[in-house]
Amino acid sequence: MSLAIRTVLGDIPPEELGTCDAHDHLVIGTPLLLCQELDDAEAALAELTAFAALGGGAVVQWTPWGMGPRAEELPDLSRRSGVRVISATGLHQARHYDHDELESVRDGLVELFVHELTSAPVKAGLIKAAGAYHRLDDHARHVMTAVAEAHHATDAPIGVHLEAGTAALDVLDFLCGSHGVEPHRVILGHLHRLPDASIHRQAAEAGAYLAFDGPSRAHHGTDWRLLDSLTALVDAGHVHQILLGGDTVTSTARSTADGPGMPFLLSTLGPRIERELGPDIASAIFTENPARAFAAQWRQP
Repeated sequence: MSLAIRTVLGDIPPEELGTCDAHDHLVIGTPLLLCQELDDAEAALAELTAFAALGGGAVVQWTPWGMGPRAEELPDLSRRSGVRVISATGLHQARHYDHDELESVRDGLVELFVHELTSAPVKAGLIKAAGAYHRLDDHARHVMTAVAEAHHATDAPIGVHLEAGTAALDVLDFLCGSHGVEPHRVILGHLHRLPDASIHRQAAEAGAYLAFDGPSRAHHGTDWRLLDSLTALVDAGHVHQILLGGDTVTSTARSTADGPGMPFLLSTLGPRIERELGPDIASAIFTENPARAFAAQWRQP
């Protein structure tokens, strides 16, 4: 069975993905982002178009079920911009949902995730879960158990929101140690928010992908440590496990507002990585690594 990346326009060979923003949002809504939701399709198109003008080829949207992913609109945005889009299923922390809405799907998460990965009109190519701050709470464990089962049924890659960058090793112990997920199928997100080189190295040694998504306006306090974190992983031999994304989650963070938005990855961050770490490192981070991280031997249960 050959590897493929599942985009909103269908499956593609990994080598066709191109330069990738590995963690971002085109649309998202949550009670925690009142009046700051990403809900404007034309603004999303402008962001994609600006990203494409700099050589961007793909964006992975980590907006899961129940947070306004608007999957039905993503194929049109992909066609009009020329940027490949990977969407997500899965579930975020409980606080992002109405209690009754969450209870309505609690006992059917595996079936929900598998449906959105394999049978929905617009298929997801990633399953998302989320940890709590420095721990895995009961909600996280329940969701991650379902995520692991859906992964085993489909081979979909798993993306994990680490709250403030914490609990990375707990996540790997739970998903990989307790539920048999291969570490290279797990993408740990938001690691730059806790610039602990020891934790990053241990997660990399375990075999996971490490996603540094920023700068994000809400979490810019550790942006100045990003190049140090990347350099430490490169020096330790883990360049092929690094991913980068913009994680735009509010309307004011778009490049057409106060920014920096998606284009920053290629207009500013990419050239800096080329200068300080070398063009081969930049190519691995932006192109080669995402092509492996988001590829799967897709199964139809």
